[in-house]
Amino acid sequence: MAKNLIYDIHDKPKFPQLIVFAIQQLLAIMAATIAVPAIVGNGMTASAALFGAGVGTIIYQLFTKFRSPVFLGSSFAFIGSMVAAFAGAVSASAGYAGLIIGAAFAGLVYVVIALIVKFAGVNWINKLMPAAVIGPTVALIGLSLAGAAVNDVFSYGPKANFGTSSFFVMSPYIWVSLICAIVTFFVVICASTYGKKMTKLIPFIIGILAGYAVALIFTVIGYAAGIDAIKVIDFAPFKALVDGGVSLKTFIALPEFTFVEAFKGVKEINGSYIATVAVAYIPVAFVVFAEHIADHKNLSTIIDKDLLEEPGLHRTLLGDGVGSVAGAFFGGCPNTTYGESVGCVAITRNASVATITTTAIMAMLISFVSPFVAFLDSIPGCVMGGVCVTLYGFIAVSGLKMIQKVDLENNANLFTVSAILIPGIGGMAMSIGKVYITSIACALILGIIVNIVLNKGRKNSEEK
Repeated sequence: MAKNLIYDIHDKPKFPQLIVFAIQQLLAIMAATIAVPAIVGNGMTASAALFGAGVGTIIYQLFTKFRSPVFLGSSFAFIGSMVAAFAGAVSASAGYAGLIIGAAFAGLVYVVIALIVKFAGVNWINKLMPAAVIGPTVALIGLSLAGAAVNDVFSYGPKANFGTSSFFVMSPYIWVSLICAIVTFFVVICASTYGKKMTKLIPFIIGILAGYAVALIFTVIGYAAGIDAIKVIDFAPFKALVDGGVSLKTFIALPEFTFVEAFKGVKEINGSYIATVAVAYIPVAFVVFAEHIADHKNLSTIIDKDLLEEPGLHRTLLGDGVGSVAGAFFGGCPNTTYGESVGCVAITRNASVATITTTAIMAMLISFVSPFVAFLDSIPGCVMGGVCVTLYGFIAVSGLKMIQKVDLENNANLFTVSAILIPGIGGMAMSIGKVYITSIACALILGIIVNIVLNKGRKNSEEK
């Protein structure tokens, strides 16, 4: 067992603890997983995406022989591809079919790369993406989410512009939102730092419950005093359960699975549409492949085991690829390994794969339980913002720790790291036709090129 872990990958916590740990993992990945279908729209639902994420994670665990403690959730990288699938379809049903076809194309890319890795090994990956490339890329994954965390902290707050910058106007709601976020943040870090036994293992649950309690107090006062500005919690998800009276759907509801609607639109698909979907999905799959490497190298440093060697990069790729197709089949969203899940493992020091597997099963089950889904939907953004500051920050710091091992006295390494950090933090994203390349992907590609050119040039100069 790694010295910094409380539970190693093969450890199995007692059942009551296992359930609590799984709920914590679920809360860590929840916001991002259900955000993707909300952004894409077109009738996609959070419950179906949650079910798809659970199925995808189980498949990933099977391919990796239950040796990689990470959860797969809805991928933000494919949002543009999903929008393109609906935009190019003649009907919504055909668009749903396009989501599954597109995910199949992306999964095929993973399978091809996995076969190459199986026969060629991973040394070429390590040469292509050494610590000088992976370290700043991992840091960027956390830093790129900083804006989302801050926006959550100041949920629904008005902004004002000052020159080229914007800032939040400290309205009454902003103060309430900030207080809820700060309470959540400090409870999480205090529970993680000073907590004993179980408390140290579930800081996110404790923090979210504390933040929710504060938000509930403000909301009750808001209703009693008629002050809309401090009604932090939106009870609409609960009200929706009883609209039209109490029925079975108030407690149990079948998710609106993607494949059900997709089968209706199969006849409306032609070769031109399939080509459009392929162009939208395949290039993004190569981008997500790079993020896959970064996540697994980061996780490897946390659990002190090289996941690219055991269970092997070919297995993690196959698990991610096939799990992504399964996720789209049920929920419409291709899946990817989640930095939030990696951050949760790192902070709680719980790398038990049994916890991840239980989380996946729980995600599938609760997608049918209407009240629990409503509760998750009702958690205020400011509360999740307080949690995300710790999660995203930990991802960023993990990348910076990798950079510590890099010899920055060497100009080749110095400029490689610089070529990744500045474009990435600056938001150098690109759109080529229907393909959207994220700032992280652009920075990573530039970093790889700079690393190859400078190291090749250095070898040539040394040979002379």
